[in-house]
Amino acid sequence: MEFVEVTVDGAVALVRLNRPPVNALSEEFAAELHQAFTQCQDPSIRAVVVTGQPHFAAGADIKGFKEVLDAGGDETPAERLRDAIQVLDDLAKPTIAAIHGFALGGGCELSLGCDFRYVAEDSKIGQPEIILGIIPGAGGTQRLQRVIGYQKTKELVLTGRHVGAEEALAIGYADKVLPTDSVLETALADAAEWATKATSAIGEAKTVLAAGHGAPLADGIAAEKAAFARSFQSEDVMEGVDAFIEKRSPEFKGR
Repeated sequence: MEFVEVTVDGAVALVRLNRPPVNALSEEFAAELHQAFTQCQDPSIRAVVVTGQPHFAAGADIKGFKEVLDAGGDETPAERLRDAIQVLDDLAKPTIAAIHGFALGGGCELSLGCDFRYVAEDSKIGQPEIILGIIPGAGGTQRLQRVIGYQKTKELVLTGRHVGAEEALAIGYADKVLPTDSVLETALADAAEWATKATSAIGEAKTVLAAGHGAPLADGIAAEKAAFARSFQSEDVMEGVDAFIEKRSPEFKGR
């Protein structure tokens, strides 16, 4: 792949965005992200870190927007990125966005496809599409409000303003704010720790949490009931219970 590099260390995959200088998200870039996240479905990969330096991703390639507008047609520039982020969101394992510099527009949307966001102290976050006369198109209006709430999302989307790291932490977007030189190191260390956990149960928990968010309580309980039954048949639960009884550390396999 030209713009995305995937490396695997043990059970942790690192997906690195590499389109200098700011990782502007083109159609080709989005297609490679889709390929990379599909690769991360491999069950031997039990945690994923997504990063880009010096900027996570500063948004869409606006020159590509111009080409699409001039060409006409029904497909919008957000289609491929939206699909790629959905693959990331659906991964049945922990995912962390290690954010340096700008995570704007499509870059912010990409980070929202991860379970957690570790943010460098000098980072800027936002959905500035409104200044182009459009709105977020790769899930930003929906995923962002599920993370930081409806009213704050409305304010950020309608103003297009950038948020610094400390405000990102205060409003719930960032899970950790870290010095720039330790963001990726911390994300990889935490991912390696998660990769030793019961990945099968983590995947079920992610599915149920997503299914129940905003749904009637009865629907969420029903989803939890089904997922619990599935997890109770896993190899991981047998290992977890045996380890607890035998007073030893479990050795989960993610199955």
